[in-house]
Amino acid sequence: MGNAHVILMIGVMSLVTVLLRIFPFLVFREKKTPAYIIFLGKYLPYAIIGMLVVYCLKDVSVAYAPFGIPELISVVLVALLHFWKRNTLISIVCGTVCYMILTQVVF
Repeated sequence: MGNAHVILMIGVMSLVTVLLRIFPFLVFREKKTPAYIIFLGKYLPYAIIGMLVVYCLKDVSVAYAPFGIPELISVVLVALLHFWKRNTLISIVCGTVCYMILTQVVF
């Protein structure tokens, strides 16, 4: 790929990103936000987190070492941090760091 092709790809991706972020403001600028959009904004993040948990834990084997222990410790850490601090970013980052340390150094 040449430089012009890479620059064009970056430009198109940037334009699409900006348009996707502007779209809701253009659609709902003069109207009241529909109830289903408010509902989705309230409950969709929790559904996505639940789906990510299932996806991340689907291949954990409790029959073979380390028996899912790093995953269990990391999930418990994420849950405790989230209930304590109520900050999703801190919970996810600390859980990820904990999991990586456990899998790379400890187990």
